[in-house]
Amino acid sequence: MRYVQPVMVAAVVLFWALGPKDWIASPWSVVVATLLTTALIQALEWVNERHASWRLTKREFFTDVFYVVLSYTVIAWATRTLADDPLVALKQSLGIATPWAMQMPFVLQVALVVVLIEFGQYWMHRLMHNQAFFWSTHAPHHHLTQLNAMKGAVGNPIELFLITLSVVALLDLPQAAIFCGLNILTVVSTFAHANTRFDPPRWYGFVFTTIRNHSLHHSTSYEATRCNFGNSLILLDRIFGTYCEGEAELVGQDERRRLSVPEQFLFPARPLIDRIKARREQSDVEAAV
Repeated sequence: MRYVQPVMVAAVVLFWALGPKDWIASPWSVVVATLLTTALIQALEWVNERHASWRLTKREFFTDVFYVVLSYTVIAWATRTLADDPLVALKQSLGIATPWAMQMPFVLQVALVVVLIEFGQYWMHRLMHNQAFFWSTHAPHHHLTQLNAMKGAVGNPIELFLITLSVVALLDLPQAAIFCGLNILTVVSTFAHANTRFDPPRWYGFVFTTIRNHSLHHSTSYEATRCNFGNSLILLDRIFGTYCEGEAELVGQDERRRLSVPEQFLFPARPLIDRIKARREQSDVEAAV
């Protein structure tokens, strides 16, 4: 049981390193692989759940599925169109080349992808907890009242877009290494949100984020949420002094108020909506007088 997570990560690396080249060359291979690994981890919640209070309900399941579909369609399109394609064009126009990256061993290429993506996510995530507007985009993710395998995809679309940004497109790397890195990040971050009790060895938890670290980040105390920012690499929190030890079962913000999908989408605009409502109410009072 303790080695479920490290074994799955190792299996992902072996698959992308040794799998059928024709299949791996397909741009859809990473979508299929990450969806399959997410589905497997979701199924493990019924094998060895962590908390009965997090047990998946129909409402939670269909909400999670909606956000997974959103991430693989609209958010993926926005990331490719507004970030990755412009970076590739900039790279070509400036003549940027990184042949050294193509010459690295496959495992180091994968590690480079994981570190680059996670480094950017760490600082974006940390910004979201320390600046009002960015927090308004991220806060819906902290209104989750339970954690499950697909919950990493749940949040405001602005946040979901911002957290996908990276500079990997500026590097010359084989597609298999990039897809492998993305698949590993999916496995780790999915376990970090999953209602499973497969606590990994200490060495794994020293480097990778686990449900223990991440449940504390989702706790009901706002101050407690300002630590353990690493979505997949808790090692970055250890390096930059934001690591906190602990675990939480009760998760959520604002007295654990669960937000509907429309509320999650409109959350950053809530102050503006409240002001408009207040003005209308004031106008109604003045008209009545």
